[in-house]
Amino acid sequence: MDTGGSITQKLLYIQQNLKAPKGQYNKFGDYHYRSCEDIQEALKPLLAEVKAILLLSDEIQQIGDRFYIKAAAVLQDTESDQKIVNIAYARECESRPKMDAAQITGSCSSYARKYALNGLFCIDDAKDPDTLNNGADPSGSRGSSPQNNTGGSRTGSALVQQQHINTIRKEIQRTGAKEAAVCYQYKIRNLQEMTIQQFQAAMKIFRQMPDKMTEENYQMTLEGIDQYENEMPFR
Repeated sequence: MDTGGSITQKLLYIQQNLKAPKGQYNKFGDYHYRSCEDIQEALKPLLAEVKAILLLSDEIQQIGDRFYIKAAAVLQDTESDQKIVNIAYARECESRPKMDAAQITGSCSSYARKYALNGLFCIDDAKDPDTLNNGADPSGSRGSSPQNNTGGSRTGSALVQQQHINTIRKEIQRTGAKEAAVCYQYKIRNLQEMTIQQFQAAMKIFRQMPDKMTEENYQMTLEGIDQYENEMPFR
């Protein structure tokens, strides 16, 4: 392309030509997804073509009593001082089995960066498990945005009815899961905001969970899982 255009023209070109396949597989949920690294690798030839660079950074912010990773994706023009910035947030979970504090923060950072990239380059993750969860991430790791700017579009997604909510709550009682954790997984404030697609994905996970999970059999459930993006049951 002619690289003499503005940064917005270059961004438009990247958005129209970027192909970022879902190169990762989640064995627990049986679905494919794209990681932050997949997106960056797909961007490299396009960035060279338009003579621009991508800068990623993040910082920890405390909002209320919770900590969030604030990630920034910056498209910087190498032929001018122009740049475009997109911000996304992901919340650190309080704990995860098999992960130390550094791994939890790193997973949360990857999640936030991925959604900053999604927003900047118009990557549609509406059918990904970590947004609408119609396959069971969270993404990539789980996260939630205090400004609701890290999730996918809910347009056209029917919401659950009371019978769906009752079913979910029976499963929560059976497995010892936490309702707040279910909402956190799908980035909703309460079960009334859950879509049918999310309900189906949640039930798929619940069907694989034993009754009243103890820490020991929870660990056994996770044995063999290599990826930690959007696959954790509701804890």
